[in-house]
Amino acid sequence: MIIKDKVFVVTGAAQGLGFAIAKDLATFGGKLALVDMNPQGLDQAAAALGEYGVEIRSYVCNVAIEADVVAMFDSIQQDFGQIDGLVNNAGITRDGLLVKHKNGETTKMTLEQWQQVIDVNLTGVFLCGREAAAKMLEAGQPGVIVNISSVCRDGNIGQSNYSAAKAGVSALTATWGKELARHGIRVGAIAPGFVNTEMVKTIPEPVLEKLKTLIPLRRLAEPAEIAHSVRYIIENDYFTTRTIAVGGGMQV
Repeated sequence: MIIKDKVFVVTGAAQGLGFAIAKDLATFGGKLALVDMNPQGLDQAAAALGEYGVEIRSYVCNVAIEADVVAMFDSIQQDFGQIDGLVNNAGITRDGLLVKHKNGETTKMTLEQWQQVIDVNLTGVFLCGREAAAKMLEAGQPGVIVNISSVCRDGNIGQSNYSAAKAGVSALTATWGKELARHGIRVGAIAPGFVNTEMVKTIPEPVLEKLKTLIPLRRLAEPAEIAHSVRYIIENDYFTTRTIAVGGGMQV
């Protein structure tokens, strides 16, 4: 797909990886529907991307709420007249061990911790992917969906919820790619390792330094490097169903 003048929906676009992806698409002339729950962050992102001279609109939406997602995609379709691509990037973490026993006391990951991550990182991907695909089908036009998984999809200590959700994202990617190929809609995913974003900066420095020793390239990814990989899937018309790991060689 040629990016110029195409319309791309990017979720979690107010900062971090989502902003980097939106910036990369804007650089190549893509029109942007920026989605996030942070209205101030969206305003700042849209202003920062204004220099690229492409059409940009912002939408405040909780991707875990079905009615909100349906309404948002209806608005995007009405505002732009088309939807060519979706980058399913919105995500959260609520880390914790499944169970922890210390000093005679046992603590557990709460159902709330589990459900919050599943709601945003998996259900949100499902809802946005479903609505984007429906709009593309209704318009009778090809399109592309890029989901953001994680190298943690194979399991990571302290991230039962996150790992399960990201494994689900890879499974959705393979399933949708097979289902939608006959309609000219491709679906791929990127599984980043640890990226130098606001989310990773919340990790204590000693823990982060230890993590770097587990990465063969001995550093975090830069957001622009992950955005480049997203663009590869968008531009390569023969790519679908697969998840590309971009983790500096790291396997958790």
